[in-house]
Amino acid sequence: MKNMNWNDYLGFTLNVVMNENYGMVRSKEKSTPDFFEIVFKSGKLVGTFADGLLLETNREGHIVKIFIPHSSIKCVEIFNI
Repeated sequence: MKNMNWNDYLGFTLNVVMNENYGMVRSKEKSTPDFFEIVFKSGKLVGTFADGLLLETNREGHIVKIFIPHSSIKCVEIFNI
């Protein structure tokens, strides 16, 4: 993945499936058990670096930046939105 020219996709929306296939999600309600889900990150590509990608997304009204090391990327969907 790191040999790809990610600069061609700056400003595009990426859905990144991580190599760490599953992550645990804690339930807010005590009556509901914790569960596992596929780990992915989604956001606009705002930076490319030798060791990873920087995404930007909005969560609950806050701008969040997410750095993803190339070694953690399993698969990427690219959208020109």
